[in-house]
Amino acid sequence: MADDSIAVVDLERCQPDRCNYECKNFCPPNRTGKECITVRGEDAEDGKPDQVRISEEICLGETCGICVEKCPFDAIEIINLPSELEEHPAHRYGENAFSLYGLPTPQQGQVTGILGPNGIGKTTAVRILAGELMPNLGEYADPPDFEAVLDEYRGTEKQTYLERLDEGDLSVSRKPQYVDEIPSQFDGVTRELLEATDERGVLDELVERMEIGPVMDQSIDSLSGGELQRVAIIACLARDADFYFLDEITPYLDIGQRVTAARIIRELADEGEKSMLVVEHDLAILDLLADNLNIAYGEPGAYGVVTDPKSVRNGINEYLKGYLENENMRVRPNAIKFEEHAPRPVEKGQVLAEYPDMEMSYGEGEFSLSVDGGAIRENEVLGIVGPNGIGKSTFAKMLAGNLEPTSGDVDVDLDISYKPQYIDIAQPMRVDVFLQSITDQFGSSYWDTEIAQPLQLNRIMEQNLEDLSGGERQRVAIAACLSEDADLYLLDEPSAHLDVEQRVQATRAIRRYAERQDATVMVIDHDIYMIDLLADRLQVFEGEPAKHGHATPPQEMRSGMNEFLSNLGVTFRRDERTKRPRVNKPGSQLDKQQRKDGEYYYAN
Repeated sequence: MADDSIAVVDLERCQPDRCNYECKNFCPPNRTGKECITVRGEDAEDGKPDQVRISEEICLGETCGICVEKCPFDAIEIINLPSELEEHPAHRYGENAFSLYGLPTPQQGQVTGILGPNGIGKTTAVRILAGELMPNLGEYADPPDFEAVLDEYRGTEKQTYLERLDEGDLSVSRKPQYVDEIPSQFDGVTRELLEATDERGVLDELVERMEIGPVMDQSIDSLSGGELQRVAIIACLARDADFYFLDEITPYLDIGQRVTAARIIRELADEGEKSMLVVEHDLAILDLLADNLNIAYGEPGAYGVVTDPKSVRNGINEYLKGYLENENMRVRPNAIKFEEHAPRPVEKGQVLAEYPDMEMSYGEGEFSLSVDGGAIRENEVLGIVGPNGIGKSTFAKMLAGNLEPTSGDVDVDLDISYKPQYIDIAQPMRVDVFLQSITDQFGSSYWDTEIAQPLQLNRIMEQNLEDLSGGERQRVAIAACLSEDADLYLLDEPSAHLDVEQRVQATRAIRRYAERQDATVMVIDHDIYMIDLLADRLQVFEGEPAKHGHATPPQEMRSGMNEFLSNLGVTFRRDERTKRPRVNKPGSQLDKQQRKDGEYYYAN
């Protein structure tokens, strides 16, 4: 194989007991007597002994690709690597396994951001920087010693960083990606967990700013996703460390909580000696908190490349454009575009359903919600925005018939397909069997084109639901919701755990489904970009979280965004080149002017 190509075998997908070794039997070098594709021996450590391995020295490369086409389980990839890559990867997990090229370099007193798809090696990079994984420079069979690793990075800031790490002169604090796993790792109340991490003596301040006080004496396993996320952020930042790594700070947090978390991280970095590394998919928040940005690109599950640092503005703009200028690399066929001005008022369509004024009260002194009556139109995407704990999911459950309001007769008489906020589909069932049980469209050309492909489901069809990651489970849940025959499709936080690419694909799938099927969709989400790209109208929830909420009737995008963001005290400006929204610094001249003009988002 050419030096700039690699062969990857997904051992979770390789199922030789269900095939006839088509890859091995049809391989051209094999048919000439060479041993290009062989069966792993009894001593195989990274897979079953009867799975296949590919010799990269003999393989003809991507120009052949016969094994890729013949494999019935899509378990093989032959990939031509970008010619600009450095000679050695930072790490490779094994034969025919994932390779990572390049590493980010944390800077003292700065926040370094990493932006890229899931499965591209961001966590591998962080494990190396945290001292949990020794980089093997691609020599997985005979890993180099530490001195050889230092020689590879000699003369760079990475060398200094790794030396400090090796000498024990660098302490690390990490926030995990999937906070819903915390209850399985800690048994106790919130206060016990957080007090054990308070090495800087700042716990009281963090608890107050992140508004987690009301759950300090609650059991960890009773907390919501948003509460767990805030607890995880506090636990990470309360420690006294030199290097802080935060893996996705925004899932389940509303925009106000996201901005608060970003400001706290920013302030800690500004103290001077702290290095911060943040992996994040919310571009507005990444833009707000990072000093520099590393883009990660490649083929998820096969190889990843971490670029040299870029300015945050240029890095995000290049990523949205789909073309990395310094690397001369196209990472997306089409650019992601935003409207500079508010969308034109949508034509009033036929009313699909009307709902009356209604209220929901959980008892004296408990949370209550009041809803102004309104109408849902046919063939529209209605965005629903507001803080956490304000009643959005309660409203969704009332519409879906899963919750009876205290007053007001919800009689919309609609078939509703509902994707809940917290997805509970972890069961011993394959993805394809689960989806096939939901829709008779499964496997049709339309379903494959409009749902399976945009949501990137094909490669996980034969996995069990209980083995899926948070992002994979989210995409299956979106597909399941859209696959049902319904009058109204209601999706609660579809962006959670999805990377930027997946959010764009999910947005397009939802939007296209609504347009082509004349369907009506309601989407509850905290990602401003996703709501901007997706919604025709907005319904705004306001009030005091966990105490009382109020839902306004659906309204046009401009007035809805202004009402929503004025409640939060956040304004957005437009990037001059891409027109993407960017959070204004509070108290800046532009922030003050937009507040005065009452234009918090679609400013002229």
